[in-house]
Amino acid sequence: MLPELSRATLLSCLDVPRWADAVSAGQPYRDLAELRASAAITLTPEEIRRAMAAHPRIGERATGASRTEQSGVDSAAAEKFHAANAEYEERFGHVFLVCASGRSGEELLANLRSRMSNEPAAELAVAGRELVAIALLRLEKAVA
Repeated sequence: MLPELSRATLLSCLDVPRWADAVSAGQPYRDLAELRASAAITLTPEEIRRAMAAHPRIGERATGASRTEQSGVDSAAAEKFHAANAEYEERFGHVFLVCASGRSGEELLANLRSRMSNEPAAELAVAGRELVAIALLRLEKAVA
């Protein structure tokens, strides 16, 4: 049986009240697989935009959980991200979101560039899936 997580802890994993309430309501979870299945939901565009506000740009000075998650972005890649982030934000109107854990700066930059051809609505959905992936990693750490 996994330990129960407070609403505040859940919101620190993903700042989406509907998600936090759904995950909380399913407690206690028998194991990590059951928790992950409950937490893997599709976010609405409004929820994605809300959750994005809590995320720093890739390549900028990250704090908290984001610092560890972006540890693969070295100073050389961070410099390249400055211009790439600006181009991405101009096209889509929001920060570039990707589950950065365990990935190099060059890999993340390639991911950003490949997503530039997406239509805005499709890109927002991709960002939502990335937010949920980040939340799942944070949940694993919270129950460890």
